[in-house]
Amino acid sequence: MNYKNKNKYRNAIISVALTICIFSQSIPAFAAQEKMLVPMGCTVGIQMFTDGVMVVGLSATQNGQAPSPAAIAGILPGDLITALGTTKIGSADEFKAEMSKLTGDPISVTIRRKGETLQLTIEPNMKSGVAELGIWLRDNVSGIGTMTFYDPQTKMYGGLGHGINDFESGVIMPLGKGDIFRSTVVEIKKGCSGAPGELCGDFSGKSACGNILKNTRYGIFGVLYSEQPDAGKALPVASGDEIELGKATVIANIEGMENNEYEIEITRVYRGNADGRCLMISVKDKRLLEKTGGIVQGMSGSPIIQNGKLIGAVTHVMVNDPTKGFGVSIEKMLDEAGDMALGKAA
Repeated sequence: MNYKNKNKYRNAIISVALTICIFSQSIPAFAAQEKMLVPMGCTVGIQMFTDGVMVVGLSATQNGQAPSPAAIAGILPGDLITALGTTKIGSADEFKAEMSKLTGDPISVTIRRKGETLQLTIEPNMKSGVAELGIWLRDNVSGIGTMTFYDPQTKMYGGLGHGINDFESGVIMPLGKGDIFRSTVVEIKKGCSGAPGELCGDFSGKSACGNILKNTRYGIFGVLYSEQPDAGKALPVASGDEIELGKATVIANIEGMENNEYEIEITRVYRGNADGRCLMISVKDKRLLEKTGGIVQGMSGSPIIQNGKLIGAVTHVMVNDPTKGFGVSIEKMLDEAGDMALGKAA
C-alpha cells in the first residue's frame, strides 16, 4: 500500500514490508459453508482517522537542550491520547488548541495503551515562552491500496491483507472512522533489488464508495455501498489446506482503473505456526514484470486465485527481489473480519 507522507502530523506511509504470514491449522466455520466471494483487485483510495491522536515520536525541547516532558511522564510511541486534562481529544487540531492554553502547571493526560486506559501527568516545559511537550502526533492517514474481495450477501469488502500501521512505531492505528474511494492508477514506479516500486493513485474529488469498520492485522474491512460488483463473478473460498504449490494467478490494477489477471507461482506454504502466517509467491507473468518489476507498493490486497478458488491476497514484497513476495490466506482475512463475514453487526 502506498501513501504520500506530506505532513508528519497528518499522514503516514503504509508500505509493503518484508513480513511473512503463517496459516493456522484450524478451519473457521465459514470455510465449511462454501463461502462465495467476488475477487476484486481494484485499487482504492483510503482515508482513515484515528480515535484520538497517536503518539508517533518523542523529542527534546528548548532546541534540544531539555528532555521531552512527555517521555518523562512515561508516554510511549504508539500510545493513543484521548484527553488532555478534562477535555476529550479527537484530533491533532484539538490537541494543539488545548496545548496553547497550558500555563506550565502539571496536567493529566489520558492514554490508551494495548487495550488499557492509563492516566499520566505531564509537566510542560515553558522556558521558550510557549508550552512544549516534546511529542509528535498523528491523527489520520491517506493513500491507496487494493480491495481483495466483495461479499454479495453481506455487502462486506476486505482489502490490503495487512493492517494500516503507523510508519514510525509499527503499531496498528486505532480506527475512529474511515472511508474508501475508487482510485485511478496514474503512474508506476518500477521496483528493483533493494528498492520496492510503487503504484501512484489518484482519488481526489471522488465520493466515498464504502466505509472502514475494522483495521486489523490481516486487512481492513467495511461495507461497500456503491459501485457494487456483479455477484455472478463470485468464486468459492478455499480453506488453508486446499492451497498447494504451483501455478496460480493474481488480479491487479496497475494502469488506470483496469484489472488484469497475471500468472504467479506459489513456492511455499506455511502451515501450523502460532503467529498466523501463510504463503510465498513468485511473479512469472512477463507483462507484470515488464511494467512493475514484480510486486510493488499499492498491490497489497491483490486477490490470489488457484484452481478456480479465491485462496488469499498479496501482502508483502521481498525487498531484495521484488519478483517474490508473500500472501495471507483468505480464511485468515475472513476469520479476522469476524461477525462481519457472517453478516452480523461488528
